[in-house]
Amino acid sequence: MRFDFKDKIKFTRAVFYSFRPIPLPKPFKDGTGGMGKFAPERGCMELYDQEGGCAHLSVGPAFAADILPMILTGETKSYNDWRETLYWRVRNAGFQSEKAVEVGQLDLMMLDLLAQRAAKPLHRFLGAEKDWAAAYKGGGSLLLEDDELVADMTRYVTEGYRTVKFKVGSGDGTDMERDIRRLKKVREAVGPSVGVAVDANQRWNVEEAYRFAQMAAPYNLEWLEEPIHSNDFNGIRRLKEMGVPVPIAFGESMRISYMYEIYLEKGVDHVQPSIGRMTRIDDLLIIRDLAREHQAVFSSGGRIYLNAIFGCLYGEDERIEFHEPITVPVGEYTLYKPEERDGRIICSQEIPGIAPRMDVEKLEKDGLMESRQVFYAPKA
Repeated sequence: MRFDFKDKIKFTRAVFYSFRPIPLPKPFKDGTGGMGKFAPERGCMELYDQEGGCAHLSVGPAFAADILPMILTGETKSYNDWRETLYWRVRNAGFQSEKAVEVGQLDLMMLDLLAQRAAKPLHRFLGAEKDWAAAYKGGGSLLLEDDELVADMTRYVTEGYRTVKFKVGSGDGTDMERDIRRLKKVREAVGPSVGVAVDANQRWNVEEAYRFAQMAAPYNLEWLEEPIHSNDFNGIRRLKEMGVPVPIAFGESMRISYMYEIYLEKGVDHVQPSIGRMTRIDDLLIIRDLAREHQAVFSSGGRIYLNAIFGCLYGEDERIEFHEPITVPVGEYTLYKPEERDGRIICSQEIPGIAPRMDVEKLEKDGLMESRQVFYAPKA
């Protein structure tokens, strides 16, 4: 499925809000360094078109530097033409580059504008027949004590989630005994009917990953996420040939659908694109369809409030990730959040376009706003 919209767009002005990092209640750490003390969001953009529509998205200052000079030109082009033109203009930076991701961010903002024109929420504009996305919930920082980890995972279950996920890779990957001890405690606490997944964030080499998977096998992992380097395609093949005893998942580090074809050819059981890293937004649905074709599991990650929009286009067993330690602090500064209910995320049926957006007034009130820059297209 490829998006094919002929609607004409002329970008007239943009406003970029730069803000200080949003602090996390607790520092967060994964197997290869992780998030630290702050959420990743550092700015947001309002982008206006010739009809007065305003798209809103969290972006960084590089978007203003890289993308705005290419679109605030006074030109009128179709959605397709803007997307194709910019996609190939960033070609030499590479389609895994941040510049390519910025083109994907513009793609999202154009979809927001088109859905607003149609007076439909984006998921309905794109053809969704339901207003909810199935979700699993993750977190589980390596900095948590065992009892804190178990408390979080069991709370997720009481909230209605049927799969929970936490981090492994303790001791810079050397303390697998700690990881397995924590896995055992979580499994015993949530019971046999709840899915338990773990994420190594590319911590190990092939032999180490295989050893961990063998140790984890008695605890019925739903999946082991990114146990080795995300680009080690032949390492993935080796793991499968060795008979790795748990399903393996990859995908959040890739930004274009072609890479998922390789993952599936190498034997990945579960593919996981991330909404915040796509160079073309319809690649999410292409990857979904590839997974269906290969009878693999599909889920998507990224900012939950955007992710939920596309999750409405997935099947009941195709889920989105709710990463609580990052989502909740950012959610304190997000307007029109979708509703969390019994393992589902419910999107608005009332607000056209992309409803969730950063609350710039609250950011300013709380002393996090740094600056506001306005950019204009040249007058005719």
